[in-house]
Amino acid sequence: MSGKKQLANDSGSISRRFRLIFTGLAVLLIIAFTLDLFLGSVSIKPLDIIKSVFGDSDDVSGKILMQFRLPKAITALLVGIALSISGLQMQTLFRNPMAGPYVLGLSSGASLGVAFVIMGFSSSISPDAIKGIGNWAIAASSWTGAGIVMILIMLISSRVKNIMTVLILGIMLSSAISSVVSIMQYFSNETMLKTYIIWTMGSLGNLTSSQLNVMTISVIIGILISLFSVKMLNAQLLGEEYASSIGLDVKFSRIIVITGTSILTGTITAFCGPIGFIGIAVPHLARIMFRTSDHKTLIPATIFTGAIVMLISDIISQMPGSDNVLPINSVTALIGIPVVIWVILRDQKYRDIF
Repeated sequence: MSGKKQLANDSGSISRRFRLIFTGLAVLLIIAFTLDLFLGSVSIKPLDIIKSVFGDSDDVSGKILMQFRLPKAITALLVGIALSISGLQMQTLFRNPMAGPYVLGLSSGASLGVAFVIMGFSSSISPDAIKGIGNWAIAASSWTGAGIVMILIMLISSRVKNIMTVLILGIMLSSAISSVVSIMQYFSNETMLKTYIIWTMGSLGNLTSSQLNVMTISVIIGILISLFSVKMLNAQLLGEEYASSIGLDVKFSRIIVITGTSILTGTITAFCGPIGFIGIAVPHLARIMFRTSDHKTLIPATIFTGAIVMLISDIISQMPGSDNVLPINSVTALIGIPVVIWVILRDQKYRDIF
């Protein structure tokens, strides 16, 4: 009986610790979101924000808040959530702590899909016609590109068991995709090329309201698919043989995870451009905080952590008080690279490589 009581006490202690951490993350998320609204090249007073919320947005501060900063903060929120969940699912599916949308080439595949839409028909379709295709076409092409790369990497990993070899092959695949895009740029007309170059420089603040609506719907769909795959991801942590022994349809679970990851990564890349290191670093931060491998806890933990990290990155990139803006990719790299280095050095398997 004492053993059962101890087990119950331990379980209760873990639950209390999880609730405390989640509460802290929720508070941090609110603070980061609020600061992202306040801080920038133009300082906005709290009273101006309150006026804007209640519809009095005729002044300059209100327009800056409602037309630029609020959509940008929501975009940062969605980007952090989507890329972080994608990274978590990839690390579980490949059982590889270094897997991520940017590292394994999913972002490059999504970029290729967008390139085909923007530049692939440049000789026969006008720029206005490309715009008329709609945001869903851009998103769908990006999903397709990311999904194809995901399948290729899975086929490679099924034959090559060495983690570092898979990562190197992923980087090479990404380089090959970049070469294809470069060739398409060479043969594209000037207008289409300019359209694509501007897209590659995409940031969190360039989305139209219709693009933000498409991105929000797509990310929500991706999150729902991820929540549906919690048991599948937990089973795959123990290997495909074990997963099959407990009745899991491994092929079906792979399709579900690939679909969710492709939607999340492809959507963000389609509208914000390739953003690196969030997908690989945030899942490790969530594991460090919660010390668990249960995706029932890890997925919401990753959602909170990814949103906070991306909001903080956006705040830093704005360089509050200055008219200059840093590239968001540079900021996410400075945050994510130290985490990646720490993960590599922590594991003895990687120490032997160096």
